[in-house]
Amino acid sequence: MRRIDALGIGFGVFAAGGLAYLFLQGAGLDSTTAGIWTQVALVGGLLGWVATYALRAVTKTMTYNQQLKDYEEAVLQKRLEELTPEELAKLQAEIEAERKG
Repeated sequence: MRRIDALGIGFGVFAAGGLAYLFLQGAGLDSTTAGIWTQVALVGGLLGWVATYALRAVTKTMTYNQQLKDYEEAVLQKRLEELTPEELAKLQAEIEAERKG
């Protein structure tokens, strides 16, 4: 994420909080109650975002982990393609021996 993207997201959340506050005031709530409910919504959104981040970190489905996995698979595939037929037959025989043993 670029710096300008982070600034845009921050400004968007700030603006959304202000609009929610104005909406709640327009709906008839006094300024204190509207402010409290706006803060509840913003903190709830923040906690929800942190929860999704934590879930992705625990399940290792973050972008970095996926890129690393894809890279490792590509390297192994390239190595497999570079094997000669004799080396491939030898590798297959070793795998069969491990499965039986």
